[in-house]
Amino acid sequence: MRRTLTWVAVILLPVVVIGGVGVLGRDVGVRNREWPTQMQYSPAYRAQTANPVLPYQMTEQPPVPGTVPRGFQPFHYGPDQAEADRAGRELKNPFQPTTENLARGQYIFTNNCAVCHGATGAGDGPIIPKYPNPPSYQTEKSKSLPDGTMFHVITMGRNNMPSHAAQVSADDRWKVILYIRKLQGK
Repeated sequence: MRRTLTWVAVILLPVVVIGGVGVLGRDVGVRNREWPTQMQYSPAYRAQTANPVLPYQMTEQPPVPGTVPRGFQPFHYGPDQAEADRAGRELKNPFQPTTENLARGQYIFTNNCAVCHGATGAGDGPIIPKYPNPPSYQTEKSKSLPDGTMFHVITMGRNNMPSHAAQVSADDRWKVILYIRKLQGK
């Protein structure tokens, strides 16, 4: 037993002494030696900086040709009046005027459209003294517009009205048109 204890002491004593001296004399602000270092601490590149590893030394890579962002719906019409007329001929409202769709249309209309067009669509919203002449939805011209043309106007904008495609989803634009038709008495 004594012999085994002696051998353990002979083996462990240098390890403890060397380790203790190493800890006492070591600068704790400096990392210990590590191997392999690049697996744990890879060099990071900022988005707009050059990167020698990637093609064209660009860290921020362009999307692959032909990719479409998630949730994106392409709109194949231009901003001019001829394209609005073409949209009026080709696009049909995919939603029926159910209670749910009209309620959603009213909600979107109240939050996005009533500021200019007024609560009843008469063109008398609270912002009108500052930006006059919004179209009323109660005129015969507005009542005769096809749903596709109205969708085009909401999507692309016209005259003083900017595009609302970024604020209102395509489905909600169609539901707003249903609500506007209800305000018009159709």
